[in-house]
Amino acid sequence: MKQTITEITNLLKAQQSIASIQEQDYYQDERKGVQSAIKRRIKQLEKEQALFDKYIEMSQFENEILKINESARICGIDEVGRGPLAGPVVACAVILNKDHRFTGLNDSKQLSAKKRNELESELTSKVYAYAYGSASVEEIDTINIYEATKLAMKRAIAALEVRPDHLLIDAMELDTDIPQTSIIKGDAKSISIAAASVLAKEYRDRYMRELSKKYNFYGFEKNAGYGTQQHLDGIKKYGIISEHRKSFEPIKSHFN
Repeated sequence: MKQTITEITNLLKAQQSIASIQEQDYYQDERKGVQSAIKRRIKQLEKEQALFDKYIEMSQFENEILKINESARICGIDEVGRGPLAGPVVACAVILNKDHRFTGLNDSKQLSAKKRNELESELTSKVYAYAYGSASVEEIDTINIYEATKLAMKRAIAALEVRPDHLLIDAMELDTDIPQTSIIKGDAKSISIAAASVLAKEYRDRYMRELSKKYNFYGFEKNAGYGTQQHLDGIKKYGIISEHRKSFEPIKSHFN
């Protein structure tokens, strides 16, 4: 008796490779519903394979270090909030768990809010260690955003419960005796830095959403402090608050 389309669709869910699907008798079934189900499953598997390939590619820096020291605690570091007109700059330091497999992890700017939220939940429950560091608006205005970013990163590293053996840092070099590798666009090239990117963004976005409850005319819950039209209109109408960066334009020219 020929299997129903529903039965074949359910059987397809158990297939974990395109080759295994092609070996099944139903692969030659000419019914339109069966062929549609096969195409859907193949497309899903191709997407999963692409995510896994990307994950492997983004693990290369970590794997090179592990070849030298297989027990090395590798710490990915990234920041968020260098460009906004308001709020702190936030960094995160992450040491991934052994045998991790965070497929789908990428530069936080390339991920949807839903995906970042899902990854944050997975990362905070599974990684070996993570910690945040920040530099305040006052520090940004005093020492400049570049130095404040490095300060936030060093604070994140210091807040870790364990000392890392090697740092992978997104486009920065830090004054530290811990061996480090600076990677341009590291949040898209290193799985550890990408993890830090996601956690840092989620942490800072929450901070700005909370701030918007007190100052609801700047749109912080949507723009995270960046200079959107709503934010600029709010500044023009209501002025600035203590969380605004006085050294950033257009605030610097109009309010200093």
